[in-house]
Amino acid sequence: MRPAACAERSHSSPEPGPPMRASSAELTGVALALIGRDGHRALSSAERREAARAPRVSPAIVASVRAAIEQGEDPLGEAFCRLHSPEARRPLGATYTPRPLIQSMLEWAARREPVRVVDPGAGSGRFIVAAGRRFPRAELIAVELDPRAALLLRAHLHAAGLAERARVVVGDYRELHLPSVEGPTLFVGNPPYVRHHGIEARWKRWLTRAAARLGLPASRLCGLHAHFFAATALLSRPGDFGAFVTSSEWLDVNYGAFVRALFLDALGGTSLHLLEPTVRPFPDAETTAVVSCFEVGSRAPSVRLRRVSALAELGALAGGRPVARARLERAPRWTPLTRGRLARPAGCVELGELCRVHRGQVTGANAVWIAGPHAAGLPDAVLYPTVTRARELFAAQGALLDLGVLRRVIDLPEDLDAFSGSERAAIERFLRKARALGAHEGFIARHRRVWWAVGLRAPAPILATYMARRPPAFVRNPRGARHLNIAHGLYPRVSLSAGALDALAAYLARSVALHQGRTYAGGLTKFEPREMERLLVPDPDALERMALEPTSTLRRRARAAG
Repeated sequence: MRPAACAERSHSSPEPGPPMRASSAELTGVALALIGRDGHRALSSAERREAARAPRVSPAIVASVRAAIEQGEDPLGEAFCRLHSPEARRPLGATYTPRPLIQSMLEWAARREPVRVVDPGAGSGRFIVAAGRRFPRAELIAVELDPRAALLLRAHLHAAGLAERARVVVGDYRELHLPSVEGPTLFVGNPPYVRHHGIEARWKRWLTRAAARLGLPASRLCGLHAHFFAATALLSRPGDFGAFVTSSEWLDVNYGAFVRALFLDALGGTSLHLLEPTVRPFPDAETTAVVSCFEVGSRAPSVRLRRVSALAELGALAGGRPVARARLERAPRWTPLTRGRLARPAGCVELGELCRVHRGQVTGANAVWIAGPHAAGLPDAVLYPTVTRARELFAAQGALLDLGVLRRVIDLPEDLDAFSGSERAAIERFLRKARALGAHEGFIARHRRVWWAVGLRAPAPILATYMARRPPAFVRNPRGARHLNIAHGLYPRVSLSAGALDALAAYLARSVALHQGRTYAGGLTKFEPREMERLLVPDPDALERMALEPTSTLRRRARAAG
């Protein structure tokens, strides 16, 4: 991520001046003027290429920007964000951190006096400049891959009067070398967030080698922030310390096991401060956030975990409930531990004791297997009304009663000999079209017993969404719709009456909260089947009693429709 927002300020910050309006070249010109002729000698070759296109700018603009920086603002970074959209900055994971986050992280760090501060993804210099002001004797090292941002970073340091004790490294943090120093180094910042799809193969190989040096396995599905945790573990020495703000997905996802192990061991994690998924800490990025604090060499018996519902609650990153290190080492997911252990209420059981939860079928090629004009003439017997979009369940409001609103999925049997005449001819025409579209060559099709048999699951009495920015919808399915892999089906293990199933769906719909799933960087919360099975629900006797209560709205609707 280098999560970040481009314009958020704390209430105590000075009143901002008008935003700087400039083209990209003019912004570079302002940066060069702030750096000054003497500072130009330190520019990297990539920065020099950027500088060659810069025009001269008005001294009045330069003076205005310098004054804003002296007051604690970041006009260069804000202008950069306006010029380059979040989409344009996404390949490098560049979003810029809001001031309240920076203040909290540095307030935590100020309990010790570092001799050196390292920002691994410095952007326009918000962290490193704030750290330079907070620690007046520390050497400052700022690493930035983008030469455009690096020029702004240098200008920010010069205008803040920090350039003489700062070193700007225009390059990749994973290639950084740090000489030994007497005293602790503070690693602080916002490592860039890039999903594994955007990471080059050579860097995935680097992670494998780095993880081996650390004595850990690492998945090549790791996002870029995992690489930065690994690089920090390799660069740091006992006594060093740090705080990073990243997406919180590593707390729960499978690849995050590598980061969790690094945090506990090589980095000496001491506390985690998780922002609720409903908080948007970075206005220009749909992402979650957690602040990870660590002290290299620490082996405290517990780690403090805390949840906050607003940036203003972060404070100095104190507080939180202690969770035993051994428990964290065993846990496959950490987000649930931030809420503490919940006692099982009397009369409640896990959903998995009542129902198996199965994700719907994967077609491998929805454009082929969801019926459209290409399916004309197919017999109704192979066309199944199917939930193919999560919004169909959200719109159902508790009960899916009208199958006519659903698309139909083509599910042919493995043995086609049951069809003859015009039906068999229509099926053969369809299969020729499907072959022409390559449906028989896809990964899913090649791993079926016969490529044309999608194999829809039997209708589930209750259907549930499992990925959204809102709690799941739990919907009764009395008409027997099938479902694709955008939904889960709940299949009873025990005998439950129709009324008890109504009561179960209604209970789940009103009781399940967003925080019970795992939240990913884009703010989406996901409930895997086994996680959904761990939800607590009334036992069968209680459900049957609930079924005898005054007729629910859901049951009235079902009766009216039937």
